[in-house]
This record gives sequence, structure tokens and C-alpha cells, in this order.
Amino acid sequence: MIKIKISKKLKLKMIFPNSNFKDKRGFYLESFNLEKYKKKLKVNFVEDDFSINKKNVFKGIHGDNKTWKLISCVYGKCAAYIVDCRKNSKNFGKWEKFILSGEDYYQILVPPGFGNSFLVLSKVTVYHYKQSQYYKGMSKQFTYNWNDPRIKLRLNKKKIILSKRDS
Repeated sequence: MIKIKISKKLKLKMIFPNSNFKDKRGFYLESFNLEKYKKKLKVNFVEDDFSINKKNVFKGIHGDNKTWKLISCVYGKCAAYIVDCRKNSKNFGKWEKFILSGEDYYQILVPPGFGNSFLVLSKVTVYHYKQSQYYKGMSKQFTYNWNDPRIKLRLNKKKIILSKRDS
């Protein structure tokens, strides 16, 4: 079975799969099981995506108003910043930071209307998105700049590497 905790600030679900096995060779982890997850989360996931990035890359703040995302870091280490981007929410612009890694594996369930972003902390990171909608391209998403005054993420702008979209 999976264990679920609720985050302090935005009340997001943090999912801890407990099917892992570790020994001197490495470890085994069941990262998803349709029956278990559908029963606990009541979300139907249809697509998996991976983002492989080098140290200091910052991705995001992206999202849409229909898609649930189950995010995790399967290799390396990153800081995930989840932002409430629902314009009518009393929490609009508020964010919560999670340290995700392949070693301390857990997942965050990101609801529709929330922005998902991350900063790579290790030499290389493999970031995983499991989505409830098929990706329809960036023109169907919202994007907020990391230094939007309504959001106020705290990043060292001298060290981050951004795409044109995220600049």
C-alpha cells in the first residue's frame, strides 16, 4: 500500500510508496500501481514524461487548469516549487518547496491550476511527470516567470540556467 502525507503550506498530497527493497546491490521500488493509486488518489493517469537536466537548470513555472500531475525525481536531486496559480484562490501566488531525490523517493500530487517547477541541485537530475491529460503543447499552458512579484520565489539568479520561455 502507499502512504500519504499532507504538506503544511498548500495541503498537497505527498505519496510515499512502501514497496521498496534495499540491499548492498541497490534497491527496488514500485513507483506506480494503477489499482492502488486510483483507489487512493481517484485520478486517472494517461501519460508519463521525463525531463533530464544538468545542475542549476530551472524549469517552470508551468501548468494548466485541467491536468493532475504526479511528480517525482527518479535520479539526482532537485528542489520542486509548486505554486498556486488559480486566479480566484486566496492562495494565489503562494508556493511550497519540496526536496525530491532518487534516494529519498516520494511523489507530489499537483492539482490542476497549480504551477510546477524545479531547480536541479545535483550534476544531473531525471524528473518524472505522470499526467492525467495528454500534453497539448506549451501554448495550452500558463507560464509564470520565477521572479514574478506576486510569487516571489527565492532563487540565486546568478546561478540558474533558464530557457527562453522561462526567462
